[in-house]
Formats: sequence, C-alpha cells, structure tokens
Amino acid sequence: MSERPNGLTYAQAGVDIDAGNALVQRIKPLAGSTARPGSIPALGGFGALCDLRAAGYEDPLLVSTTDGVGTKLMLAIKTGRHGTVGVDLVAMCVNDLLAQGAEPLLFLDYIATGKLDVDAAASVIAGIAEGCRQANCALVGGETAEMPGMYAGDDYDLAGFCVGAVDRDKVLPRLADQRAGDLLIGLASSGPHSNGFSLIRRIVERSGLGWEAPAPFASGQTLAEALLTPTRIYVRSVLPELKAGRIKGLAHITGGGLVENPPRAVAEGLVPRFDWNAWAAPPVFEWLQGVGGVADAEMRRTFNCGVGLMLIVGPDDMPSVLANLAAAGEDAFVMGQLAARGS
Repeated sequence: MSERPNGLTYAQAGVDIDAGNALVQRIKPLAGSTARPGSIPALGGFGALCDLRAAGYEDPLLVSTTDGVGTKLMLAIKTGRHGTVGVDLVAMCVNDLLAQGAEPLLFLDYIATGKLDVDAAASVIAGIAEGCRQANCALVGGETAEMPGMYAGDDYDLAGFCVGAVDRDKVLPRLADQRAGDLLIGLASSGPHSNGFSLIRRIVERSGLGWEAPAPFASGQTLAEALLTPTRIYVRSVLPELKAGRIKGLAHITGGGLVENPPRAVAEGLVPRFDWNAWAAPPVFEWLQGVGGVADAEMRRTFNCGVGLMLIVGPDDMPSVLANLAAAGEDAFVMGQLAARGS
C-alpha cells in the first residue's frame, strides 16, 4: 500500500494505538499475579487456554457468566475513583458461578471508552486483578476498545466474562433434594454491591449532599467512598461447602433483590419464607429508605438488603455450614426456611 502525503491517521480520528499498547504493558504484571492451576494465559494474544485436568477436574461441566457494573460506574467516573469497580466486575460474575455450584477459573474483561485514559484504565484493571485474586481466578485476557463518538468525555463501560467448572454430580440447584423445612442461610453483603444505583443516585440528589460530603451512615468516609464499597466475593468461603455437597441451592442476590432471585434456586412446589427480623441490614439501607421514602416492598425488590448470597441447606448440615462460614470470615445467619407452596 503506497504512502500518501498528508494522509489522515488513526490517532487523528481519535484512536491512540500507542496508548493501548502502553496499557497492555502496564497490566501484564497484574494479570500474572492472578495465575492459578490450569490457567495458561496469553495476554496480548488471541486467546487463552485452560487445562481442566490440571485444575483438578475429571468429568467437569463448563459454566460461563457475563455481567457489568451498571450505573455505579457513573459514580466512579464522576469522582475519579476507579480502583474498586474492577472488584465489582469480577464479583458479579464469579458469585453467579457459585449459584451453579461452579468454581471460577478464567476471567476476561472488556473496557469501552471514547478516549483511553491509561492511568484510569490501569486503575480499573488493578481492581479486576484484585477481584480475581480474591476469587482464585486467572485474569487471562481482555479487550480495550477506544471508540470516539460512541462515548463522551471520560465515560467508559465495563463488561466481564468468567468461565468456571463443576463436577457433574455437584451442579446446583439440586432441586430433587430440596424439602420443606430446609434452612435458608444468608451471607452478609457489604452494602448495595452493584445494584440499584440508578435509584441511589436519585436519592442522593434528593438528599442535597455532595459526593464528597461525609457519609451519614459510615464514619470517616465520604458519601462516594462509602457507596463505592466493592461487592463481596464469596468464592473462598463457599466453595468448600459446595464441593462437600452440603448446599442444595444458592442464590446470588443481585438485581431483583430478595424478591426475584431466591425463587431461581428453589424447586417447584416450594417457596422461601424469610424472617425479616433475623438480620440487621447495613446502615446504608436505612439511610436510603429514609431519605428516598422507599417502601419496604420496593427496597426488597431493588436491593440485597444486607444479604449477598442465600444458601439452601438441610437441617442436619446447618450447624457445620454456619461454623465453617464463620471460620472463613463470613457473617452468616439463618434467615428463613423453605415451605410448601400454599402452606
């Protein structure tokens, strides 16, 4: 292809290939820090491999998930705090894998922006790497797309993709094993996690507080810092219980809250019955409800209300599961039980 004098360049069109290459070099050590048995990363290549036998599986099923962070990103962008939304991205995917009984193995990210800010993107990916380390999941690749005209100003969006594995006889939910009287165990959330932020932003607007104002519900933090608290990752604490076969079902409490998510893990003919007084939600939820005037039913359908995961456990297994989760650092509590529909 012949050279043309004064021809346009990709950089003049708004895409900086050199910045993209610089980002790849910045994040290689971050990806390397997430290596785990079975992962064969190829950062900068066209794909990545996974050796399932080296990961400890003989007859596995693969499970895949994808998710984003939602409008929580708008708070990170507005305040220039990019370091924790990567943890959220990983958490939303790997906690979904737990709901199928699966162990996270490989994670890939997608970052789309109008103009690549290498420092901001590196901060996001550092958070992704931290999330992967918490989940014992290898960050094996990703894509950064610079699309001028598609995104304005400093805006960017994130998507995550995770692949996990589960032995064929450990797939959840185990619907045939569930019975009325099985107990529901809640694992405490760190706050809203990554759901309900469109409503949260409206409530903050109504409150009249700025993002840098002291958080009314969190001592020593600004409102932005408190609301950007990352989603908890439950992999290391819950996976041993899954592999031991002590969990019959699991719901990740995300969009739809405690109304729409639990039934996805429950057998037909059974319903979850919650004791709403069995746990104390983090103070952020009381503040959001009070300032926003949000009804109880709307809170329960929008937010996790203090419960990040719901486990279904038989009565005989409940004491050991609770003890093991507490030893692993979780705030775990019985929040209800399964009942026959119509009872």
